[in-house]
Amino acid sequence: MSEQAFIPYSCQQITQEDIEAVQEALASAFISQGPVLGRFEADFAKKVEAQFAVGYSSGTAALHGLCMAVGLKEGDEVVVPALTFAGTSNAILYTGAKPVFADIDPISLCLAPQSVKACLSPRTRAILTVDFAGHPSPYRELRELADCHQVLLLSDAAHAPGGRYLGKAIGSDLADMTAFSFNPVKNISTAEGGMVTTNHPEYATKLQMARTHGMTRDEDLLVFPSEGGWYYEQQFLGFNYKLSELGAALGVQQLKRLDIYNNRRREIATLYTEQLSDLPLILPNDSPNGFHTRHLYPIRLREDAKIERANLFKELQSQKIGVQVHYIPVPYHPYYRGLGYQMEQLPETEKYYRSAISIPLHAGLKEIEIERVIRTIRSCL
Repeated sequence: MSEQAFIPYSCQQITQEDIEAVQEALASAFISQGPVLGRFEADFAKKVEAQFAVGYSSGTAALHGLCMAVGLKEGDEVVVPALTFAGTSNAILYTGAKPVFADIDPISLCLAPQSVKACLSPRTRAILTVDFAGHPSPYRELRELADCHQVLLLSDAAHAPGGRYLGKAIGSDLADMTAFSFNPVKNISTAEGGMVTTNHPEYATKLQMARTHGMTRDEDLLVFPSEGGWYYEQQFLGFNYKLSELGAALGVQQLKRLDIYNNRRREIATLYTEQLSDLPLILPNDSPNGFHTRHLYPIRLREDAKIERANLFKELQSQKIGVQVHYIPVPYHPYYRGLGYQMEQLPETEKYYRSAISIPLHAGLKEIEIERVIRTIRSCL
């Protein structure tokens, strides 16, 4: 019998059309700051029903650009879930502002509005929600809170391109700005890359400047009269966060298959739910209010399970099944502990983290691999 192959928990899907598009961009006159990025931005904005989309070199860069565009500064606070990748809250820290961690809803695993409400203060400038695992955040309730307290509603939708909430696309006007990620394990990939969408032209302008050192050539925005066609100005401290033409070319092609990939992820998630529902597990819910993109499928061990999380994780790895924990809550990290953060007032985040394992879920999973994942989990439990 041949040795079993490793099944990754996620993996990019690259087609011949993708390769040819990247080769065409590489052979063109522009491999950076050319026309393909503009096409990708326009296509993405149309897909998510937004007026503007601005490409970035990574999802974290997109989040940082979003934070710069709203002018976050020292003394400001942003309410954010503790259950997220540290890049979400790091982007807030980069501006000098302070993340304030709120708890999650135990069913959706997204921000719990009541916990957010308890975190709001006179220093709050924004709520930054996360569409965890692809489940839409409770945008209606969060918008009500944001409007009531006159703060911004921002979104980290790295897990949710193609998702919907109450009939609207995630990335539209559900939030004032929405950031996406396109790294290799996301629902579509540009190798590394990100995007921010918004319906506010002033934010779109700031986003474009933030990715190019805070510089502009737009004569309507210049502080001083132009000295000629070469003239440009740096108006604030930005960064070099441009997405290359190669990444944009890949993005244009990948975006065409986003719905296919998301639907396949949902099919696999349905199979998992059907085949694992009789085990001592808490399985992820679908969204009652929209389209869940199923970026992740995190299973949680119930208290009556006969195996501990660490042992299940180790056993699945030994069977060459790629598993991961998404995520270590941000306040657990030594850097954040050094800033004084703790897990107090975050009981649902704590409970989730102590029991969760993400099992393989990506559009390229074969039926035989799905069956092997299910069979192995069943044998362990």
